[in-house]
Amino acid sequence: MYEEEDLPYESVSDWQFDVPTSGSKRLPPAARYVESLTHQGYGFEAAIADLIDNSIDASAKNVVVSFLRDDDQLVSLLVVDDGCGMHDEALDVAMTVGGQREYSDEALGHFGAGLKAASLSHADALTVISRTKRSPSAGRRWLTAHAQDDFTCDIVDPRYCQDLVDRYDGVIGWHGTIVRWDGIRAFGTITAGQTDRFLNETIERLETHLGLYLHRFLARDDFHIDIVVEDVRTREELDHRGVEPIDPFGYRIPGRAGFPRTYTAPVEGVGALELTAHVWPPKSPLVAYRGIGPLAERQGFYIYRNDRLVQAGGWNGTRSAENHHHLARIAVDLPSQPNRVFSLTVKKDGVNVTPAFARGLEKAEDADGGTFTQYLSEAEQTYRDAARRSTEVQRKEVIPPGKGIDPKLKRTLRDEIPALEGEEPITFRWESLPADVFFDIDREEHIVRLNKEFRQAFNADRRAGSNDAPVLKAMLYLMLEKNFRMGRSSAQRDDEMALWNSVLLTAAQCEMTRGEAAAQ
Repeated sequence: MYEEEDLPYESVSDWQFDVPTSGSKRLPPAARYVESLTHQGYGFEAAIADLIDNSIDASAKNVVVSFLRDDDQLVSLLVVDDGCGMHDEALDVAMTVGGQREYSDEALGHFGAGLKAASLSHADALTVISRTKRSPSAGRRWLTAHAQDDFTCDIVDPRYCQDLVDRYDGVIGWHGTIVRWDGIRAFGTITAGQTDRFLNETIERLETHLGLYLHRFLARDDFHIDIVVEDVRTREELDHRGVEPIDPFGYRIPGRAGFPRTYTAPVEGVGALELTAHVWPPKSPLVAYRGIGPLAERQGFYIYRNDRLVQAGGWNGTRSAENHHHLARIAVDLPSQPNRVFSLTVKKDGVNVTPAFARGLEKAEDADGGTFTQYLSEAEQTYRDAARRSTEVQRKEVIPPGKGIDPKLKRTLRDEIPALEGEEPITFRWESLPADVFFDIDREEHIVRLNKEFRQAFNADRRAGSNDAPVLKAMLYLMLEKNFRMGRSSAQRDDEMALWNSVLLTAAQCEMTRGEAAAQ
């Protein structure tokens, strides 16, 4: 006797509201599915951000992105964290194509594909090594070539796993994870002598992307991301930059009185959705306004999911970008519960919405009954009023600061002074110089060399680092930048530098003498 759902299908002309079936069969993915992961369209910065999402979900407090360099070659990239780590079984799930794991409502992970898709979009080999408080170091490796054949995943030798964990014991203590990329395709495109330029441009973009999309986490006292360049043989840090938050709403004074202002939109299927509307001050030089992309693309909605920015601007089909809306930015926090109105893209670089969102905007009001349309009009009027005013004083573009400058100081300099595009940044280095020289410059290579004999005078009892002595370097940058921008030397500029050298040399000697006297 058939149950009702097992009755055989009989042809009828009526519309079938349910599709009749006659059984089921398992169809495992073809091995070429792995190849499709390499063509997901992940940008480099978005891929690294996806890996760091996993670190945040693992309760990491410190994350280090390390570019490994061997002479003039870049050979590997690591993302190291001090999160809770994974044991063998969890590693297997994490490295399984299509592996399933449970995500909490607060997790940044969403689809379970980010680790593999983000990594294999850029690298031919993905290795993950991890340890927990209660389990030893373990690792797995995907080689794209092997995975395409039969989904073979390598088990990493436990001794190597522990060796790599020990190498980064400054980050990993009792627990943590290392994601290693090898065979990075972009590294193979670097021409001879261009490694420094490639690294600087790549790290600059990565700093900006991570600083923006993870700014709420980076603003916390207990979470840090560092980007380093490491000599793979000597383990020397060739560059070290701490990532600073870039708040897309981080102006000092709003562009219009009464803002920011909160509007509530009744969205079908979601309920009351709060929209925090901001009006940026016109003509702002801040990186958070001008330095995160074209202004037309950065107006509109900034959508967050569990404090992680997943869309930085755009109107989601509710209107077109227009110049007079450049000052309008609206923060939206997605509800933690799944819904059918908002859907996150796989790469977490945008949000798709249904027409219910647009209908909710039409009804959105603030506490005083003001409408969202009125907000846009006020933002537009602020822009137009500023455009009619006389042109403000424009600072000349400068060659940007580079390695050796503290990231916070670098950010302030870029906020305050427009940068020349395509110029090699100015690097600061401590080196051996003659005793009667405090500094000299290399115009061709854009380097300021400081006499390392005086380094301790500017660090007192603190450990010297590549970004030390920020006050000294800030003053020298402001004094010397024009000497790189103007090219060949002149008698007047050479005399200026001789004067500065003499005064600073005496000042440094005074600092050394005072330090020695205090130590006695």
